[in-house]
Amino acid sequence: MREYRYGGFWRRGVALFIDTLIINFIFYLLVLLELQLPVSPYADRPDLPAAFWGQVGGPFIMGHFAIFTLISLAYFTYFHGAIGQTPGKILLKLKVIRKTGKDLTYGIAFLRWLGYILSGTVFYLGFLWAAFDSRKQGWHDKIAGTLVVRTSDRQPRASSDGAYSW
Repeated sequence: MREYRYGGFWRRGVALFIDTLIINFIFYLLVLLELQLPVSPYADRPDLPAAFWGQVGGPFIMGHFAIFTLISLAYFTYFHGAIGQTPGKILLKLKVIRKTGKDLTYGIAFLRWLGYILSGTVFYLGFLWAAFDSRKQGWHDKIAGTLVVRTSDRQPRASSDGAYSW
């Protein structure tokens, strides 16, 4: 197996932070749009800003939590499955690949996203694990059989016969 330069804990953390900012932006934009819809129970309410939290209940909170979760699922599954990189990983020059060196499928990307839930469940130990693992794998990487590598290490190299290889 080819040796890669793995994406380190801090680099991965910054990439995840960037991705989280993007997901939050999308979510809050949808909430603002929802509040403007005529069918919204919160439309045309002059007292909304002052009494908002007193008016919302469990269904509102659970519904929006479900929407946020679906945005996160779609975001990470799409980007990892399509190109192996989220916008945050692109900026930090990281890519998610399978242990075999092949690109991810949407199924593996979805499994990796499910692993995010487990990684964050117990004090984020699954994410912290990447700081101490020899291949910088978090629990979600171990579950899905993936590695996070630096993209600069995945550039094609010319061999003596002029052919390019990875």
